Amino acid sequence: MATQDFIDTTASQADDSPFQTLEWRPASGEQPEALLLLDQLLLPHKIVMVVCPDYEAVGQAIKTMQIRGAPALGVAGAYGMALAARRSAAATPQALLAELEVAGKHLFATRPTAVNLGWAIKRSQELAGRLAAEGRSVSEIGDALLELARQIHADDIRINRQMGAFGEEVVPAEGNVLTHCNTGALATAGFGTALGVIRAAHEAGKKVHVWVDETRPYLQGARLTAWELQQLNIPYTLVTDNMAGHLMQRGKVQFVITGADRIAANGDSANKIGTYSLAVLANAHNIPFYIAAPLSTIDLAIPDGSFIPIEERSAAEVTAIAGVRVAPEGAPAYHPAFDVTPARLIAGIITERGIARPPFESSIRALFEVEEA
Repeated sequence: MATQDFIDTTASQADDSPFQTLEWRPASGEQPEALLLLDQLLLPHKIVMVVCPDYEAVGQAIKTMQIRGAPALGVAGAYGMALAARRSAAATPQALLAELEVAGKHLFATRPTAVNLGWAIKRSQELAGRLAAEGRSVSEIGDALLELARQIHADDIRINRQMGAFGEEVVPAEGNVLTHCNTGALATAGFGTALGVIRAAHEAGKKVHVWVDETRPYLQGARLTAWELQQLNIPYTLVTDNMAGHLMQRGKVQFVITGADRIAANGDSANKIGTYSLAVLANAHNIPFYIAAPLSTIDLAIPDGSFIPIEERSAAEVTAIAGVRVAPEGAPAYHPAFDVTPARLIAGIITERGIARPPFESSIRALFEVEEA
């Protein structure tokens, strides 16, 4: 396994974002083909791309959160599977399928809550299986998996734009929007989910100001969302997570929107830890609380949120900030990375095919039945 970092000063996003979250680099000269990922651990102070020449390097980047956000993980996972196939020395398609099984398990184990990662891995494995059954060669399967990853990449940007178009209609014409964690282009292949809805509202001329939760303990709001909004010239103010209730009590929040990492068939939604608290507060103050996520985030195989696995991360991420210890030596800490918001607290789930509303069991299934234009 090999990874390499380098400063990238020329990145430009296909959807007009001033940066690129991930991109495929073809082989050139002595440089092997690789997946390039914007290192989100170094933002907002440095713009550095991580070079991932194999699926193990992609897995390491996912595990360490150099790349994060459910849709982005799905795209990265697809490219990781393509790298596994294209770097394989397997003599037969059947041997390649066995290697892809190992690669898929390795990649999925890095972040088990985000369903998009498993969804992309499964699509890659199913495609490889079909092609092997048709008698395609190892190299042909590798080419096809790369094409699939590129398609998932392009689809994600298009889907996010569609979500933004549906979602901006429910954003107030003016007022304060509160969001949690990071759900913009950094969390996707481009444009964003919940932050994409805010961006679409801003582009439509709505006068929105964004309250940005810092999102402890990983500070995705402070480090990433604030930076994105700054790049997009959207008015925002950074607040600590425990200020949300105060802002709502004072009438300074008109709309709350977050993303999701996995949504159950009944609408229960897992998202960054702290989301459930915001939903409870919004409900108590009669403020609409929305989720924005692609259909690939909805897991129809699980009936409700109690079946969603909750990733637990290192306690060191709670006891230290940017490597600087803030708690006493030996202090115990607990770090569930996600919580589950019950469907009863959600006003709507914004997807690329429309907005699902209660009762979610029927409205979600109806969206899956809509023919994509």
